[in-house]
Amino acid sequence: MLLKWVFFIGLFIGNASLSPAQASDDISSERHPNQSSMQTLTIRTVEQAQQLYFDGQIEAVKAATVSAQTAGRILALHYDINDLVPAGSPLLEITSKEQGASFAAAEAELARAEAKNIEAQAQFTRYQALFPKGAISKGAMDEATANATASFQAVSAAKAQLITAKETLNYTTVSAPFSGRVTQRFVEQGETVTVGQPLYAGYAIDDMRAVFQLPQQYQSYVTTDTKVTIELASGVIIQSSDIIPFSFLQSPSQTYQIRVNLPVRETEYTAGEWVKIAISGKKQPHIIVPESAIFRRGDYTAVFMKQADNFVQTQVRVRTMANSSDNPSVIIDAGLMDGDIILAQASQFILQSTNNDK
Repeated sequence: MLLKWVFFIGLFIGNASLSPAQASDDISSERHPNQSSMQTLTIRTVEQAQQLYFDGQIEAVKAATVSAQTAGRILALHYDINDLVPAGSPLLEITSKEQGASFAAAEAELARAEAKNIEAQAQFTRYQALFPKGAISKGAMDEATANATASFQAVSAAKAQLITAKETLNYTTVSAPFSGRVTQRFVEQGETVTVGQPLYAGYAIDDMRAVFQLPQQYQSYVTTDTKVTIELASGVIIQSSDIIPFSFLQSPSQTYQIRVNLPVRETEYTAGEWVKIAISGKKQPHIIVPESAIFRRGDYTAVFMKQADNFVQTQVRVRTMANSSDNPSVIIDAGLMDGDIILAQASQFILQSTNNDK
């Protein structure tokens, strides 16, 4: 038994230092002690749509830069970069003495205009009653009519001025236009700002999309009903059919931009993250096997193919698929053909073979 163990360890170490082709030749065949208990697969070529892969990037559907709508000095900053902000929350406060004084003056002007209007309307009413009796001249009647009309319009102008002053006063507290994450803060506390100066930038975290560029030759593969697979950097697979393909070419790349709206999920998407996007192309014959049937050692990939009563380790060339299920599969580009029989669980075979050699 000791000699058997020494031989097995030596064979394993020797194969580890060999190339994949040499390893395949040295470990040429293994017989499983109980082949009837091992699940096998019979290889069949199937028509499978070719997967086309593109680099994409996640971006926010709603993003905005908030600018100052009134001038003043910044009194307080309530949020910083990377903070989550609820919709309507105050981002910062600006001095409001000048704006408050303008609002008070507008209120006073409205009260004055309303008082003058009451007087002018009363005089007009009196003159209307006296004019038919000849108690007043036509010129006095015309003047009373003009005063009544002007005073009424003055009240409307004063109300508009009050609304403007109130809005300007409200601008001293800058609020978030929507719920989202702050990406930039352009000002510091105590800084003086002017109208139009950028203050904050951010995006809404609950409305995201993936954007990628599609070469012209693949335009027919993407429509508004196409199902797209997105693989995030974390390895998470997301599928979406909410697609907006552009109908014009982007310059200077001469490609079509495709926007894929992402479904809402509990984990927040990262704006700016690079992703892999897969779409289905033309159908081509492929050999597809489950990932569990593949034996891997570094860059070396193989399957255990049945030959007579033995399972022979056979090197294959594989290509990964965009899988969204719990049972991922791979495409065999070389090494197998129709009718070949392979083991469905390569790791189980290796484990049981090792136990038998003990």
